Amino acid sequence: MNLEYQAMRAFADSWGLLMMFAFFVATVLWLFRPGAKKSSDDAARIPFKED
Repeated sequence: MNLEYQAMRAFADSWGLLMMFAFFVATVLWLFRPGAKKSSDDAARIPFKED
């Protein structure tokens, strides 16, 4: 197999997984922050707003 493929596979198996998990945790924390309720409620009402 290609050496570049092996290097990318090793990166994805270790640091890539850690980076994806960190991104997931950061996204969840961003969505559940105290100030997010108003913007979430506003976004939820968009389909019901009239032109």
